[in-house]
Amino acid sequence: MRNRLIIIAALLLSLLSTGASAKTLVTFYSYTNNCREIVTALTKQIDADVLEIKPTEKGLKYDANGYALGTQLLNAINANPNDASSYPAIDPVTTSIDDYDNIIVVTPLWWSQMAAIMQTFLFNYGQQMAGKNVGLIVSSASSGISGVVADYNRLVPNAISMGSPLWINNGNRSRAESMIAEWVETLVFKTSTDNTKMYITIDGQTKSITLADTQAAKELVARLQNGPVNVRLNSSGDFEIWGALGFSLTTSNQQINAQPGDIVLYNGSNICIFYGTNSWSYTRLGKIDNMSAGELRTFLKAGETGINVTLSLTSGSTGITGVNVNIEDNVYYSLSGQRMGNPAHGVFIKDGKKIIK
Repeated sequence: MRNRLIIIAALLLSLLSTGASAKTLVTFYSYTNNCREIVTALTKQIDADVLEIKPTEKGLKYDANGYALGTQLLNAINANPNDASSYPAIDPVTTSIDDYDNIIVVTPLWWSQMAAIMQTFLFNYGQQMAGKNVGLIVSSASSGISGVVADYNRLVPNAISMGSPLWINNGNRSRAESMIAEWVETLVFKTSTDNTKMYITIDGQTKSITLADTQAAKELVARLQNGPVNVRLNSSGDFEIWGALGFSLTTSNQQINAQPGDIVLYNGSNICIFYGTNSWSYTRLGKIDNMSAGELRTFLKAGETGINVTLSLTSGSTGITGVNVNIEDNVYYSLSGQRMGNPAHGVFIKDGKKIIK
């Protein structure tokens, strides 16, 4: 193993943290084995764990009588999409979604919608994918996938898109392996697991924030992956600045004795940043690092109105175009920095050189 200079834009994310290498999960449901074959081809291209979703009730013929049973399951979901009882039961999932930063969902299309079995999985676990990089592959006979994408967006609302969905159908299935290889090259993979920091900027001064381990904080990170969030806050009660975020986050309220530097969510869509103390029911978002109460009063402009605050995931531009990474000899890497298995087709990095197969 030796150090080489690899100029890959996707790897710049690793400069922002010293976290462990991110892990990738491929999760799939397959009724006709088409999705299983897709997963087999995909895992030749990338290093990933695999999770198969299975229905609790075995041997059902969802496609019999013109997909009568499959349509019945979809109609039940459509009638009450927010009710867990509307979804068909699946076998217990023992894989921890929290262990992964990149997730690729592979699902069949049933009558222009996502297969009901995969919808159950995403209904149960989609919220846990907040802030994670998630990709989608859809298999169909010939129908377009817009309905499946709509189901995905409903069930996984706060994930970060790895890239455009991949559609494999009967017309292009013979080229699936090369299509997957080309698609993988377009994806944005997380390369580090460190999502514990964000930054706050007021009047050109930037301070770091240690994030809380809450669903709301993960969802906020997902928002910030798309760019900084600017909010206009006002002082209140001589202990905080607060105002509307412009969007809602998942609450997990508890009675909190807020201290100087604490950042919390109030009523689901308001952010409060403390330079004093207060006791109320909040959801924790994080805490500004290493500032005294006096320093916080100055930084947060205590007593003022119309305070412009920027939240972001970076403290500023690195100005770096290349990184030194350890590259293993005789191992393939995608152009996005993902360690590969033994890819069949595509463009890759091997031994510090670009390889076309």
